[in-house]
Amino acid sequence: MGDCGSCGTGAGPYSEGKELVEFVSNAHGGGIRNMPIPNGGLEAKCHGCGEKFILTTFVGKCPKCGGVHAVSPPRCDDPANIQFAGVSYKLPEE
Repeated sequence: MGDCGSCGTGAGPYSEGKELVEFVSNAHGGGIRNMPIPNGGLEAKCHGCGEKFILTTFVGKCPKCGGVHAVSPPRCDDPANIQFAGVSYKLPEE
């Protein structure tokens, strides 16, 4: 796991906020970003608008406001670990 930032300095799977969203989005060449979260995903509440939704992939958007949320694979067993990138954050390819 040394190549994913968890053993060095900087962003890693235990980061918070925008830093975690960007880490998960880019980890392993972007391969984790769209992978399905085990057991059908996590019940989430958008940190931007309050809308309830299911986060089904490790990086996902609120269906109401488009707010970007993420959870890292080692922490995907608890909705409390879902992080929010911020109100105006857009994924790089948007």
